[in-house]
Amino acid sequence: MKITLLGIDEAGRGPVLGPLVMAGALIKKESDEKLLADLGVKDSKFILPKKRQELYQKIIKLVKYKIIILEPEEIDQALKSQELNLNWLEAQTSAKIINHLKPKRAIIDCPSNNIKAYHTYLKSKIQTKTELILEHKAESHPVVAAASILAKVTRDNLIEKLKQKIKIDFGSGYMTDEKTVNFLKEHHQTHPEIFRKTWASYKRMFQKDLSEF
Repeated sequence: MKITLLGIDEAGRGPVLGPLVMAGALIKKESDEKLLADLGVKDSKFILPKKRQELYQKIIKLVKYKIIILEPEEIDQALKSQELNLNWLEAQTSAKIINHLKPKRAIIDCPSNNIKAYHTYLKSKIQTKTELILEHKAESHPVVAAASILAKVTRDNLIEKLKQKIKIDFGSGYMTDEKTVNFLKEHHQTHPEIFRKTWASYKRMFQKDLSEF
């Protein structure tokens, strides 16, 4: 039986710098989920970088896909507004992916603890007759895992290009990484465009610095 099933996932929700990337992977028939599983497609967090790159190339030959890159400025604008937060920004981005690919069903890795509220908000943003399935840890579905790989590889490539552009290795972008912490301290003024200035870790660091004067 022919279907159109879409998986949506993100990469880079937590870092203090760099983009958040969201991806949708669309399959047209039931057997394609098995093809993805047979390739070794699973949650990108459990796949080594080289293997993720290899899988990316195989996945894009099997699925239709849509990738959206949210730069730090757009994330900050959303968090500064009264209407949006990070969850709603992700929901709006998921809606753009759904409206573009027009699936019959979409399985989405839900970032919110309140799945019902997230479902209602997302439903209000889509223009298609799509059945929405929202789950935590939805990467257990091969089609969502495929989307997670597309998002992760895209973000990793963007981060590497960014490091080459500014000629500084700033580490992972997470505040648990000493390289990232030092980079933030030393370069927040010389490279302000790559930081998420609404992040608590970013604000906390400079509020602490100011209190020492």
